[in-house]
Amino acid sequence: QLQLVESGGGLVRPGGSLRLSCVASGFTLEYYTIGWFRQAPGKEREVVSCSTYDGTTSYADSVKGRFTMSRNNAKKTVYLQMNSLKPEDTAVYHCASGDCSFYAPDFGVTGPGTQVTVSS
Repeated sequence: QLQLVESGGGLVRPGGSLRLSCVASGFTLEYYTIGWFRQAPGKEREVVSCSTYDGTTSYADSVKGRFTMSRNNAKKTVYLQMNSLKPEDTAVYHCASGDCSFYAPDFGVTGPGTQVTVSS
């Protein structure tokens, strides 16, 4: 069974940091492109970062310079290090595999998400 499960969310103050993890099971992570996207109430889904199977990582302008995506294929885990968090980063964060486009993503397997809340 193909599965992705996120963890690491929580409540953090503006300017703080969190590291999200996404563990894959049922497939070989290194052969897949993985993306992180977020969904806030009343807002459209926003892809924040993509990591391709051939090692390219890219970011949305809204998080560039603050978020860093990495992967450990041996541990079947993808990470999203989030620094200098802002209230507008508040959302449920999901990892997903598939076509990771910032404009028209086409994801297949998607994790259930982890809540990130940035508030003082």
